[in-house]
Amino acid sequence: MPRSTKETCLADIKRRILSTDLAPGVDLDEVSLCDQYGMSRTPLREVLQRLQGEGYVELARNRGAKVASMDVGVLRTFFQTAPMVYANITRLACENRTARQIDRLKQAQVDFTKAAKASHAGEAALANHQFHGLIGEMAQNPYLLASLARLQIDHTRLSQTFYRPAAPSETLLVLKAIEQHDAMISAIEAREGSLAIDLTLQHWDLSRDRMERFVRPDPLPVDVISLKDRRNAF
Repeated sequence: MPRSTKETCLADIKRRILSTDLAPGVDLDEVSLCDQYGMSRTPLREVLQRLQGEGYVELARNRGAKVASMDVGVLRTFFQTAPMVYANITRLACENRTARQIDRLKQAQVDFTKAAKASHAGEAALANHQFHGLIGEMAQNPYLLASLARLQIDHTRLSQTFYRPAAPSETLLVLKAIEQHDAMISAIEAREGSLAIDLTLQHWDLSRDRMERFVRPDPLPVDVISLKDRRNAF
């Protein structure tokens, strides 16, 4: 393999984690990674430290690095927090988006639609990651953007189950997700904040049950469906 820069290595390990090519909780062998990316130990460890800072990996003294786990405790917090963060980000996106950002979001939707309709689960999950990341950029809120970035690591890994439908009814859910993305774009472009929040929460509910099958965290700490009625939270 050609010698990789640290940025290339960083981006590729992120991709492998998000696509679950590197499974949650798996140990990362530094020697193997050095061979794969044509790097020495020092720059690789710098990459791993950056990945730790962003929430992709966990580093422990004398135990090396491993991919961030998704145990029940982590996922309970995820299911509690995600709808609130996504809804607030979408509201702010309506207020702050630019025409150029809308164009980028529409292109991201083209990529997402193509992957989702082809049932390419990994590609669809990564395209969905890009779609919601762009909405996060539109919000122009560094505090929420940091929260979104961490949430998306687990959301993208969990969503592999959603984009791998096992029955016709589940295929219809994927097609519905495509429609919801289109509606969200229109709402953000029109600066319709209330509508965008409703669509975001509907979009969350559409995939939530499928994502919960990854570990079935039961009971959840809050009823996220009831968040639709908690306007004061947004």
